[in-house]
Amino acid sequence: MKITTTKDSLIKGIQAVQNAVSTKNTLPILSHILLEVKKSEIKLVATDLEMGVAIVIEGGVEEEGAITIPARKFSEIVKELSGQNPIYISVKKGQTVHIESGKSYFKLMGLLREDFPQLPDFPPPTGKNNDWIRIPQKALKNMIQLTSFAMSHDETRYVLNGILFSFKDKSLKLVATDGRRLAFVDKEVGEMGNVRKDVIVPMKAVQELGRNLGEEGEAALYFKENQMQVHLGSTVITSRLIEGEYPNYEQVIPKKTKEELKINTHDFLQAARRASILTNQDSQSIKINIIKDRMIITKNTPELGEAREELEVDYKGGEVVMGFNPAFLVDVLKNVGDESVRFGFIDPEKPAVIKSGENYTYVVLPMQVT
Repeated sequence: MKITTTKDSLIKGIQAVQNAVSTKNTLPILSHILLEVKKSEIKLVATDLEMGVAIVIEGGVEEEGAITIPARKFSEIVKELSGQNPIYISVKKGQTVHIESGKSYFKLMGLLREDFPQLPDFPPPTGKNNDWIRIPQKALKNMIQLTSFAMSHDETRYVLNGILFSFKDKSLKLVATDGRRLAFVDKEVGEMGNVRKDVIVPMKAVQELGRNLGEEGEAALYFKENQMQVHLGSTVITSRLIEGEYPNYEQVIPKKTKEELKINTHDFLQAARRASILTNQDSQSIKINIIKDRMIITKNTPELGEAREELEVDYKGGEVVMGFNPAFLVDVLKNVGDESVRFGFIDPEKPAVIKSGENYTYVVLPMQVT
């Protein structure tokens, strides 16, 4: 095997796959990156058996072949090379990888490609294949941004450790919840064929999608059995799906609220952030008092002090006092792109609803006011 490439190309490739490199010491080869060279294609692949990422990088191919390289050391070497000279990578005999650039020379001991796990095979995303779902990358990135923060980190509730992707009637719904708040977004997608499917995409794959999705181009998604594959240009992400039944999220979203107000998103976000400074482990809630055209946010922690924020709102209902975990408000407000949001509620004991646009709903449970 023999290739010529650049520092920029290798850095791009390593960064794309590095999150799929296993950090556990189960199988030594999972801490490696597979370098696979065929014809004019240079591909980097990494997997932890749950998720795999592959990317094709630019470069010249002199000789085909494949080898796995220790990911951490390979990354450190490439980062320290000058970048002024081409990088030559070759495997001459056995499993030794030779890396040369300018007057720098390294040898790394690799492992055979045959020992590297094979990623699942999927049909190519050709225009004739109606089983592939196509959606603009920007749209999917935004949908993930609006929901991923609500995923559960409690491993005992494994079906909540990801996002529900629900494909139906030419629309894609994304749902995430940790039991105390729920984020829901609905959008029509570009090409969905006749796909009607609910799948739970695990947290690590969601995070990887969010990291790799761009502002242009399309994402092509394919699902089979308990696996999914997403094509993002030169990058391909493959992941196992979470098996199990997602809770009935439609029952959680209130059909209508008794009162609703309109509030500036940025002002609400900054006020919640400032009030949260005086929360602690024993006193996590902030108090929200809504009266006529004002929202008053306060936090009183005897051993720390007191905070008070007053905001203008568009509200004509009766006075109400509620308590919330400010982190749950900050999470949604910092990700909503609209200038204002609608804040709805039934009473202080029932979940409140934050809405943005026509297709985004965030449900959050209140807390006892302390």
